[in-house]
Amino acid sequence: MSGKVHEVFEAKSPQEMAARYDEWAGSYEDDLGDHGGPKEAADSVLRYVPKTGRILDAGCGTGLVGQLLSERGFVHVEGFDMSKGMLEHAAAKKCYAELHLGVLGEPLAFPTGSFDGIVSVGVFVRAHAPSRSFHELARITKPGGHIVFTLRPEFYLATDFKETIAELSAKGVWRVLETSEPFDGRYTEFPGINLQVWVCEVLARTEN
Repeated sequence: MSGKVHEVFEAKSPQEMAARYDEWAGSYEDDLGDHGGPKEAADSVLRYVPKTGRILDAGCGTGLVGQLLSERGFVHVEGFDMSKGMLEHAAAKKCYAELHLGVLGEPLAFPTGSFDGIVSVGVFVRAHAPSRSFHELARITKPGGHIVFTLRPEFYLATDFKETIAELSAKGVWRVLETSEPFDGRYTEFPGINLQVWVCEVLARTEN
């Protein structure tokens, strides 16, 4: 499995990364096992977003988070991912109302204020979705809606994610409601990786 992870992180473009995730999709869940993030993020969504709300699982992969949200009683979850292969596996779970192909960090084809909540797990990591993705995710979230995402604590501190999160707070686009205590990522081949779940409430949209 470590070879597949290395290949994904060494991709030179979104197109190359999507192709590598396409190749990995069939064994992705078996390779990662019960890794940290999906359950913890789904529990946070349950605390902040109504079960009748429209939710976007941004970077849904094979649909682990969507499945957990469905089990918790959410009735309208949509999935978004760059990999057609991953989306095919997500579709097989029959827990998404709609599935969308696209790339985080680029303009998103959703109207402003489309979603009551957005959840994004395992997406904001090295060489994946950039911090500028938050601007578009905030745009497509309704005022009063929530964005739930996971980050590694050291990645947050060592990259521009810290500055971007603070910038959006300073501009009144969102406010950080909760940052969980670090917890074990439960990656068998990569012990010692911790994660945190962040919850932000969208307040306003002041920029494109």
